[in-house]
Amino acid sequence: MKFRKMETIKSNDKRIASRVSEERMSRGKRQKRAVIVTGTPGTGKTTLARELAERSGYGYVDVNDVIRKNKLIERHDKGRNTDVVDEHRLSRMLMGMIERSSGRLIIDSHMSHFLPREHVSLCIVTRCSLPELKKRLAKRGYSEAKIRENLDAEIFEVCLTEAREAGHEVCVVDTGKRIDYGRILGKI
Repeated sequence: MKFRKMETIKSNDKRIASRVSEERMSRGKRQKRAVIVTGTPGTGKTTLARELAERSGYGYVDVNDVIRKNKLIERHDKGRNTDVVDEHRLSRMLMGMIERSSGRLIIDSHMSHFLPREHVSLCIVTRCSLPELKKRLAKRGYSEAKIRENLDAEIFEVCLTEAREAGHEVCVVDTGKRIDYGRILGKI
């Protein structure tokens, strides 16, 4: 019974997204074909992005896969235990994917907000409470230093600030609370 209800909800969400998309096209606006989901690692980007893609029927792009498949890692920073990626090359590659896509895309990455705003209809920034974030990162096996770095990024709202500075229309979603997918789909 629950499965059927979820399918009904998803079907309704797809109709909402389709209707909103048709309304925007009928108003003659140039269609921006990407919705980006960004946020501090561990805040729920991937879960939210995949669910939105499924409910909307949009294509899903995992930027980590794009980075690996296209060998965009420049080097590994041992001190921070992270890979360093050329943001400009990545951005150009993602813009090309958006331009070549026959449909709309949901792009999932804590670096997706570096895309130029003319390609993006909405930038969703995921957030969660600091205790929840710490728990999620520890479960992933992050070191104490890496957990501290990501908690600091969340405290100082790095992804949100950078998205706003880039001029994106921003929608903040707290993944620690009930998510209103219909409201989000109405915005995309």
